[in-house]
Amino acid sequence: MTAQHDVAIVGGGLVGASLAIALERLDLDVAMIEATPAAAMPAVFDQRNLSFAAATVNALTALGVMRKLHAPTGAICRIHVSRQGDFGRVRLEAADYGRESFGQVAVARDVGEALEARLRELPRLTRYRPARFVGLDGLDGDHRTLRIADDSGERSLRCRLLIAADGTDSGVREALGIAADTHDYRQTLFVARVRAEQAPDGTAYERLTAHGPTALLPRGDRHYGVVHGVDAGEADEVGALDEAAWLARLQQAFGWRVGRLLASGERSAYPIRRVLAERLIAPRAVLLGNAAQTIHPIGAQGFNLGLRDALTLAELLEGAADPGSESLLADYAARRHEDREQTLAFSDGLARISASDAPLVGALRSLGMLAAGGVAPLQSLLVGGAMGFRGQVPALCREDAR
Repeated sequence: MTAQHDVAIVGGGLVGASLAIALERLDLDVAMIEATPAAAMPAVFDQRNLSFAAATVNALTALGVMRKLHAPTGAICRIHVSRQGDFGRVRLEAADYGRESFGQVAVARDVGEALEARLRELPRLTRYRPARFVGLDGLDGDHRTLRIADDSGERSLRCRLLIAADGTDSGVREALGIAADTHDYRQTLFVARVRAEQAPDGTAYERLTAHGPTALLPRGDRHYGVVHGVDAGEADEVGALDEAAWLARLQQAFGWRVGRLLASGERSAYPIRRVLAERLIAPRAVLLGNAAQTIHPIGAQGFNLGLRDALTLAELLEGAADPGSESLLADYAARRHEDREQTLAFSDGLARISASDAPLVGALRSLGMLAAGGVAPLQSLLVGGAMGFRGQVPALCREDAR
């Protein structure tokens, strides 16, 4: 027999798992289709560092995820942004806004384990794993039928709302016939943990260059999470560097703000592209997170934006008579428009303008740094965006939700 659910989430990563937890308090039959076996973790939960905006910290606290973290998080008490070869800088202090921090830094692996611990506490969630999405059999009245495959072969599921949370190369998005615009930044980001002479003091540094950002993020283990962008043509060469040469490259790119860089953990490399779905919804289906928009990681906006996607949808589903109705999905798309557009414009604009070596662009960029570093209204706009408070903020992202 074909199993039937109110909501079927394809993808058990950061956004899909967070949505499943957010939906637990609603009177909905929810299923999650996960490619990873029960004894393993999705590949996304590796040693990379996640910068949680304040809105994200509020939401994950309310969802019971933060208390499940085993490792200490690192508070982002100030943000320091500069660009190699330019004058001017932006320095933001959380204390100037009456806050202890702008957000927190966590290790993706620890976050994945915390999400899994919460998922195991959800008695009504049906988990199909390991299973992969195969395709769609179209609409049947007020249901969609999807096909999944597991060790036993193919099976069909029916749901009133299908959610694509299956990442950048979303198979659900393709099956729905939703096109996506892709831009290759020709950059590769290397991610690692590094130790420096000076332990983290709560400052998140972002050093912009023509080949991408070099960021040092304050972890909770007295190390820094480093993100180093290089031209895609140099990626193999950089990946082959020994530890000493790698640290020397980082030092040259970043400078001496934290003293000498002393040691580095294992490096991981990620090619960077922007993939934007041309629309967020289809009949009885919605795209969330990287399936809807994969953006440049400059400014660390990706997961924070995807979580707000999930929480907005969860908010609209509360009390809804039909979780996949045309009007509900239209409301979702409308509510996500402002936040999505502003975040995309910020991320892509900063990535492109920081990469330009044109003299006039450099002069304008320096003037912009000076203005943003000294004009209070501009700083307030930057702070609001950095903390995840853009557009119609989901209730779980607000301070009173914690």
